[in-house]
Amino acid sequence: MTFTVRRAGPYDGDVLGEIHAAAWEAAYAPFFDPGFAADGIAGRRTRWHARLARQDSTILLAEGEDGRPVALSVHRSSSTRPGFAEILSFYSHPDSWGSGAAAVLMTGTLEDLRGAGFARAHLWTLRDTPQSRRFYTKAGFTESGATRTYDFGDGQPLTQVEYERTSPVPN
Repeated sequence: MTFTVRRAGPYDGDVLGEIHAAAWEAAYAPFFDPGFAADGIAGRRTRWHARLARQDSTILLAEGEDGRPVALSVHRSSSTRPGFAEILSFYSHPDSWGSGAAAVLMTGTLEDLRGAGFARAHLWTLRDTPQSRRFYTKAGFTESGATRTYDFGDGQPLTQVEYERTSPVPN
């Protein structure tokens, strides 16, 4: 299947929410109490309209030949690492796992960053998500050595690891 990457528009809130909720449920819900996870999934379905309206970051979508968006990325200038862009969110609907959609979206994200003048990027992912960690390594990111704890709101912080890409993004 062939995928294309495009900027999300103001009408994409529902599809962004569906991608985020489905991916988060598959990858992250097992880390939480079932009730908290269910609330988190529901909240992820509805928060994207407001995020699009803020226009404080770039949101990209990968869509298949049928026009259905299946993956999303969000990036902006890093607030903690001068000269770096930060990939704040990167999610692929579980239905598209293994299809190549995420790889096409990462290439598109890195090209968009290069076009915005960034040669370096970083992101955070949960330590205990080996699938995402393998993906970021395959995409040319390496662990920076930094870790942090992040509380998703349930009072049970989880460890995140930072990945960075300090080589120029691809041409």
